[in-house]
Amino acid sequence: MKSMTGFGRAAFVTDEWTLTVELRTVNNRFLDLQVRLPSELTALEISFRKLVQARVQRGRVEATVNLVQRRPVGFQVNLPLVQGYVAALREAQAATGVAGDFDLSLIARLPGAIQPAVGMDEDLMARLTEGLQSATAQALDALDAMRCAEGMTLARDIAARLDTVAQHLPVIETAAATVFDTQRARLERRIQALLRDLGNLDEARLAQEAAYAAERCDITEEIVRLRSHVAQMRELLTTEASGVGKQMDFLLQEMNREVNTMLAKAGDTVIHQTALVIKVEVEKMKEQVQNVE
Repeated sequence: MKSMTGFGRAAFVTDEWTLTVELRTVNNRFLDLQVRLPSELTALEISFRKLVQARVQRGRVEATVNLVQRRPVGFQVNLPLVQGYVAALREAQAATGVAGDFDLSLIARLPGAIQPAVGMDEDLMARLTEGLQSATAQALDALDAMRCAEGMTLARDIAARLDTVAQHLPVIETAAATVFDTQRARLERRIQALLRDLGNLDEARLAQEAAYAAERCDITEEIVRLRSHVAQMRELLTTEASGVGKQMDFLLQEMNREVNTMLAKAGDTVIHQTALVIKVEVEKMKEQVQNVE
């Protein structure tokens, strides 16, 4: 089981450049991949996304790639571009009458005016592609390690809460077994108060009414289903398959439904109080599961 929160970083270093990949993940219901690549590597964005998506199925992922030159880089002026800028500015100046002149500092700030002298040839792109793949794989390994460690912590917490739920189920089961007798005694007291002066009670009718009341309060099915959901949750805690977070979320919704039904049916104080304890544990597990991939 993996957490959706983690961080992974790796670098691919050559004599010419250093390529660094950083991956940060946080909780999100679906996969939300945000990619930041340097302009030199924009052509590799699709392949980079596929590498990350193959290993991360859920969560918000911020992926940042940096490329740093390790050797001095020559630059050249894009003269046609600069000449076009200058011509356009002089035309605007003549039309508006605004005073002023152009210097090198302005030209240096023009987008695309100064560019690296070395182009992105096929050989360099191939080496950058290899470096990006290598660094991404290492960053994903580091991310997985952190997410697995966090996932183990979440699993221990969820397992402890499942133990609490399992420990309280027998209490509810024992109390539920006495519902018939409790309902019968309650009805008898009420009827005796109302019919005290009208003779003896009809024991058969009293038993029938008590049975009807007990049936309305019967929570046997809810207990069985809740115990089954606990067992399934324990199995998911040990699985290495992806997407267990959504399965856990569904099971906890079902557990919450069963507890709510118990509370609605409960005519017994012990059942009501114990079901509330279980409901609190289920709600806490739901919060934890939001961080599980």
